Amino acid sequence: MATSPSPSPAPSPAEAYTASRRRTSYPKLTEFVQQLPFELDPFQDQACAALEDGHGVLVCAPTGAGKTVVGEFAVHLALAEGRKCFYTTPIKALSNQKYADLVERHGAKAVGLLTGDTSVNGGAPIVVMTTEVLRNMLYAGSSTLDGLGYVVMDEVHYLADRFRGAVWEEVILHLPDRVRLISLSATVSNAEEFGDWLVEVRGDTTVVVDEHRPVPLWQHMMVSGRMLDLFVGEDADAQPKINPDLLRRTEDASRQQAPWQGPRNRGRGAPARGGPRFRPPSRVDVVSRLDGAGLLPAIVFVFSRVGCDAAVAQCTRSGLRMNTEAEIVEIRRIVDSRTKGLADADLGVLGFWEWRDALERGFASHHAGLLPAFKETVEELFVRGLVKVVFATETLALGINMPARTVVLERLVKYNGEAHVELTAGEYTQLTGRAGRRGIDIEGHAVVVWGPGVDPKTVAGLASTRTYPLRSSFRPAYNMAVNLVDRLGARQARELLEQSFAQFQADRSVVGLARRIERNREALEGYQESMTCHLGDFAEYAALRAKLSEREKSLSRKTASARRAEAARSLEALRKGDVIAVPAGRRSGLAVVIDPGVDPMGEPRPLVLTEDRWAGRLSVADFPTPVEALGRIRLPKQVDIRSPRSRRDLASTLRNTGIEAPGRNRRRTGDGEDDGELAALRRALRAHPCHGCDDREVHARWAERHRRLSAETQQLEQNVATTTHSLARGFDRIRALLTERGYLASKAGEDEVTADGRRLARLYSESDLLAAECLRQGIWDSLTASELAAVVSALVFESRRDGPSEPRVPTGPVTDALAETARQWVSLEADERRHKLERTRQPDAGFAWTVYRWARGESLERVMTAAESAGAEISAGDFVRWCRQVMDLLDQLRNVVGRSHPVGAAADEAVRGMRRGVVALGTA
Repeated sequence: MATSPSPSPAPSPAEAYTASRRRTSYPKLTEFVQQLPFELDPFQDQACAALEDGHGVLVCAPTGAGKTVVGEFAVHLALAEGRKCFYTTPIKALSNQKYADLVERHGAKAVGLLTGDTSVNGGAPIVVMTTEVLRNMLYAGSSTLDGLGYVVMDEVHYLADRFRGAVWEEVILHLPDRVRLISLSATVSNAEEFGDWLVEVRGDTTVVVDEHRPVPLWQHMMVSGRMLDLFVGEDADAQPKINPDLLRRTEDASRQQAPWQGPRNRGRGAPARGGPRFRPPSRVDVVSRLDGAGLLPAIVFVFSRVGCDAAVAQCTRSGLRMNTEAEIVEIRRIVDSRTKGLADADLGVLGFWEWRDALERGFASHHAGLLPAFKETVEELFVRGLVKVVFATETLALGINMPARTVVLERLVKYNGEAHVELTAGEYTQLTGRAGRRGIDIEGHAVVVWGPGVDPKTVAGLASTRTYPLRSSFRPAYNMAVNLVDRLGARQARELLEQSFAQFQADRSVVGLARRIERNREALEGYQESMTCHLGDFAEYAALRAKLSEREKSLSRKTASARRAEAARSLEALRKGDVIAVPAGRRSGLAVVIDPGVDPMGEPRPLVLTEDRWAGRLSVADFPTPVEALGRIRLPKQVDIRSPRSRRDLASTLRNTGIEAPGRNRRRTGDGEDDGELAALRRALRAHPCHGCDDREVHARWAERHRRLSAETQQLEQNVATTTHSLARGFDRIRALLTERGYLASKAGEDEVTADGRRLARLYSESDLLAAECLRQGIWDSLTASELAAVVSALVFESRRDGPSEPRVPTGPVTDALAETARQWVSLEADERRHKLERTRQPDAGFAWTVYRWARGESLERVMTAAESAGAEISAGDFVRWCRQVMDLLDQLRNVVGRSHPVGAAADEAVRGMRRGVVALGTA
């Protein structure tokens, strides 16, 4: 529940004293605050004061709370002290935003930008960069690090990202001690744990947690076009109370409407059940409703690229216009400025005119498939209030500064790349956190669109839960291993890995496991005492009982398996016309075999007709004992079991054969009665002193509890052994593989990085070792520039789930090089399996044909048309993103081997050939 904020009261005497003390004790902070158009919030003041006191800081606060002010104060301190400050961000778009902000404040000469594909004024005292750029600087020992005093890690909770998260921990662990670290994070529930780790590895760190939203957030649900509050008041426990009117209306709507079924989910001609099919409200209706309530601008999260673009198209077709003529003029000016590098011939291919028309009407989509220039234009227009509604996937929630008055969630389920899963409370909070613009809105609004199966109680749970734990994804990798060995040596590298947040969390979990083990051992002592028998060693007797039980089960399994095999063999011997007896079940009685159903790849499944005219297939499961033919019936060449008359006549013939089904009480043998080991165990059990105890079964129950708890305790102890030093052990396995392959060598008992290892140390790719192997083996040496781009793309590209199974690739050298690259991967994957390491991803040639044609100079229209005809559904944004990733790896290859090397020369030419048109737009 939220309430509108009241005007700020005059400062109390205590607050006035604190402000006065700050002016005298924190002169740099006072100077900084005087430049701001607003007063600092308490958490900002606390964090900035800690920085001026010489501490590192961790700030955890909601989206839009103003965490970046603390980072900007670090910039102010660096400039005042004559030192450098690096401002790191997880994504290029956020780097560009922050660069523009800092240039506006400090001037272009004082600020630089490094994002991998962009390099502007890298020697400036203030440099904005992606986190990977800083990691690479640290490994390379770059002179740019000289004089570095502060590092701001914006969106530091990215270290939970399973693909890129390790980079954040690498930076934190490798930064020199003299550097003050300013970590800015979204609200996480284990901020204190993360802070404890920072204190351990970085020294004195002040943790500042603020859960107060500067702009209150109201929660709503839209039901049948009507918007209702999610909460009304509080219950007796001071918890938000769900709106009873909302509960009543959603229950009524659920009864009246069956779930909507799209064409893919509905059988042809399938009738609606339980009422008219539910159809979600159109996006046009949702937008109109928000506009009428004064709740624009809005971000509508759709969780589908196709859905986002379809929503924009729906709004455009409807004729809706949200902008004035003056706003349209301003939009065109910004669009022209942002896209002036696009060739006229490419505009139609990119859907430019439809995109601009939607922008002028006030609508846009925002997702990873959008051309970067288009996406950045949308972001600027939305911040300026010129785009009123953005339909977005969840990627918009990751760091980009795009707050809205309202956030709408169309669904509470999203596709995570593998399956459709429900949103977590953390994801819900992150998405709805965009609602409410500080300094503009007095309140924000979150709206969930109701549909069948959406329970207001579920929405209330998501809206009121603040559990968002930060979990490390750090693990050693090949490139990291050689860099660590080169800089620190194996022993110190192991110690550094032991200091990671991943190991810190693992070790803390071990503390809890150790407590459970201790409690279990105490309980085991009690169980041991309770099962004590005055006649003898009951533990020994219990072990005999356990062995006997296991032997009986083993024999039973073997017997069942043998019976199944014997029954299968007997079914395989059946022929058409054989009369058999089905021993049990609904089909018991006589049956005639219509088709033996022998399958060379599986068990037989004969097609039969029974006395009661049932026709169908039987399996081994229907015959606990082997089946025998009791007689034969002559059948016609073709038996139409679908004909009722044919079934009736055949059943009559079967009944008139005079064959009778055998009795069902035949004795089964082979259950272990003649097993020597079983007999010996039974004799030993009866001869044991405890067998005659009057309390034998009571003792046995305690013994069984002892056995179960002992097994659980052993598993816990194994978990502890596996968890402790887990990263160091993984590092050792990587070192072993790298030594086998010649990237590391042992000299005087110490690891040494070889020449091949130094190449690997400069390859920052998910497939770094595979790339290094291909270089070493000379697989790519004879390729031209465009051919090399095609082959290298297989190491970075990852097809979407609907991509072609066998992508088209250029024939000749490219096909040969891809095949040899795949063979290298097979060899590497086998070694990784043997060393129990995470496998390198299999090369994916799905982008090879497309990038090959682009690298050799073909037009965007021809390249995209060729990609579509080859079955590769790829958007303009995906095309640019994958091209830039290919260029990044090509740049690395060139830097590793040099331009004089065949691969280096081809890589250099390929990058120059690819950096044109839409790919070059927005890059230096």
